Amino acid sequence: MNTLFYSNTNFYNPVILNPATFSRIASCKEIWNEILSFYADLASDEYIKYLETYYRESLKRFGNHWWYFDIVNVLYTASKLLQPKNYLEIGVRRGRSVCTVAKACPSVDIYAFDLWVKNYADMDNPGPHLVEQELKKVSHSGKIQFYNGDSHETIPEFFSKNPSLSFDLITVDGDHSKDGAWKDLQNVIPRLSLGGIIVFDDISHPSHPYLLSVWKQALGDFPFLTGFEYTDLGYGVAYAIRKSN
Repeated sequence: MNTLFYSNTNFYNPVILNPATFSRIASCKEIWNEILSFYADLASDEYIKYLETYYRESLKRFGNHWWYFDIVNVLYTASKLLQPKNYLEIGVRRGRSVCTVAKACPSVDIYAFDLWVKNYADMDNPGPHLVEQELKKVSHSGKIQFYNGDSHETIPEFFSKNPSLSFDLITVDGDHSKDGAWKDLQNVIPRLSLGGIIVFDDISHPSHPYLLSVWKQALGDFPFLTGFEYTDLGYGVAYAIRKSN
C-alpha cells in the first residue's frame, strides 16, 4: 500500500501516513472538486441532493479554507491514497460509499454487508441490484460480493471461513445502537491491514450521541490505531490508520 515505507534499515515503523496529513489532503479544494465531478451521477435521494448543494455552497464561500469532513471525502481520499486491494463495508444502502471508493480505485474488490432494511432512515433502500448498477457508472472493474443479513452474524461467519483475509479499507456504518456498533468495530478492527484505514460514520448524529464514546473506546482497546474525529458540522465522521501490528 502507498502508506508503507521500507528501507534497508528501519528506525520507525513502516506506516508513513498520519491523520494530520490525511486530513489536509481530504479537506483540500482539489479533492472536493473531484468528488463533485461525479457526485451528482450517484443514485440520488433527498439527503444526497442536499449534500451536493451543501458542498458547493461551502466551497463557494470558503474555498480552500473550508474545513469539513464526512464519509464521502474521507472514503474518497482513503481510496485515492491507499489504492486498496479490497474493501469491506457494513451498511451499504444505496451504494454511495462503495461508489466513492470505486471511483478512486476502480479495481478494488468489495465485500458488502447489509440487512437491506426497507425505508431505512425514511428513504428507499432498493438492495444489491441498485448498488451493482451504481458501480457500473463509476467503471468498477473489481468484484463485488454481497452478504445479506445481520452483520453480527454474517461478519464472524465470513471471517471464520476466511481466517487469513485482511482489508486495506473498512467502513462501519451499519447498526447504530451502542452495543451493535461496538460489536461491529470489535469484529472488523483486527482484520485491518497494516497502514490500512477504518472509517466510522455518524459520530455526532443527534439520534446517536453515544457513537463518539463507542469510537473512543475502540481507540483505547486497539492501541495500534491512530485516529481522527470530526464533529464540528453535519453528522460527524471518524477514521483511524493502523500504525503497527
